[in-house]
Amino acid sequence: MSQQALSPDLSAVPDLAVSVRGLRKVYGRKRKVEALKGIDLQVPRGAMFGLLGPNGAGKSTLINILAGLVVKSAGEVRIWDHDIDREFRPARSAIGVVPQELNIDAFFSPREMLEFQAGLYGVPKNERRTDEILAAMHLSDKADAYSRSLSGGMRRRLLIAKAMAHAPPVLVLDEPTAGVDVELRQELWDYVRELNRSGVTVLLTTHYLEEAQQLCDQIAIIHHGEVVACDATDALLRRLDRKTLTILLAEDLREIPAALGQFETTFHPPRRLSVHYRPSRTQIGEILAAVGAAGLTIADLTTEEGDLEDIFLALTGGARRQ
Repeated sequence: MSQQALSPDLSAVPDLAVSVRGLRKVYGRKRKVEALKGIDLQVPRGAMFGLLGPNGAGKSTLINILAGLVVKSAGEVRIWDHDIDREFRPARSAIGVVPQELNIDAFFSPREMLEFQAGLYGVPKNERRTDEILAAMHLSDKADAYSRSLSGGMRRRLLIAKAMAHAPPVLVLDEPTAGVDVELRQELWDYVRELNRSGVTVLLTTHYLEEAQQLCDQIAIIHHGEVVACDATDALLRRLDRKTLTILLAEDLREIPAALGQFETTFHPPRRLSVHYRPSRTQIGEILAAVGAAGLTIADLTTEEGDLEDIFLALTGGARRQ
């Protein structure tokens, strides 16, 4: 992507990019379905914030409320400190949403699409950055081609370009790399990181949990319309408190040595042992000392700790990811 990300106007900067308090959404009249059950969520300015949850958790409803596409039933939502009901226009101008669906007009060119989008938000012609955005998304050579001629990856990039046409300080990415190849996915994330470093607050939903773990400094998990976890990514991972130390020995064994009986140990004949432990209770040095006490020689060892997927499954009861 480009060497310089497109910076929003940060002349007036609130502490919170998005503030959600007591947010409820009920669908239906006769048979009511409560999609959001009094959600409280605060996204700090400048964060790379992950919003995760299984199918039907309420993520899309929340995003559509932020985007102004769904009317909330109760609660307060502020975007860049603008109430979405009382200050609709500035709230909408402060956010750009990249939807999961490739909803692009087939007969518009990328240039026309960005110009039209900027015009909708009242961006004066002399302040529009259409060529800069197209270059940043590697779409300059397709700027005047029909959008229907673009590949799937190009259309995905065009959606991000469209969302940034009015330089919003908050960017929502709803499954931005769905169906995107590995190389393009890396390019997209490189650019999103640039945007974030320039001051853009990024709110991301993705079913690639490893991406969320690598990219996001804070993560919220929604399940059945409620926030079941919201914390810094590192703190969230520490909740799992589980590691596995796998030891490859220099000699064959017939059984688990008595010195390792105090630990939860699995034997993989003839030379491999896996010790499962809680870092909050057991130090790795204690395990290695027990191996030495058993008179064993370590040829190699690896450690594996719980990841975001483990946390996700634990909090959602193994619910399917979206």
